Amino acid sequence: MAISLQKGQKIDLTKGNPGLTKVVVGLGWDTNKYDGGKDFDLDATVFLLNNGGKVASEKDFVFYGNTQNSNQSVVHTGDNRTGEGEGDDEQIKVDLANIPAEVDKVSFCITIHEADTRSQNFGQVSNAFVRIVNEQSGEELIRYDLGEDFSVETAIVVAELYRHSGEWKFSAVGSGYRDGLAGLCRDFGLDVG
Repeated sequence: MAISLQKGQKIDLTKGNPGLTKVVVGLGWDTNKYDGGKDFDLDATVFLLNNGGKVASEKDFVFYGNTQNSNQSVVHTGDNRTGEGEGDDEQIKVDLANIPAEVDKVSFCITIHEADTRSQNFGQVSNAFVRIVNEQSGEELIRYDLGEDFSVETAIVVAELYRHSGEWKFSAVGSGYRDGLAGLCRDFGLDVG
């Protein structure tokens, strides 16, 4: 049975699961009924960060337009433009054993595409979650349900995988951004000009 975490909690991933090297990070969400007239398009994005908390290059920013990092240890499986249906809306496959040594942290985020022009925010999104699944067995290992404590944010750092003493750990972050993907890119060292 999966371990369910609350915002701010951290847990060991690889130490308690010996031999675990490949995981699927599933992200999901529902949109509330609203009469803005425009469809919601939420996107999973991933930043591979060095020990300074920055990406080394644009290849370390994985999303629907750049579906893998340079050595293919982090692969986005594709853009779901509607979020319809049950289960994961978007997935990222992570090969923990092959993440480049200079990457200390892998940050998983959800953004709202064209949030400003569509007047959309995470106050209109519910049931957002992230889960870690053992790719080999299909077993869900960790789950973090974000809850409903967002309002004007247009991007969320959902969770992070980070190295600690040679092992990988999981952190339930749940930190919102008002300035969307541009704010995330800026904070993680990408030029969004």
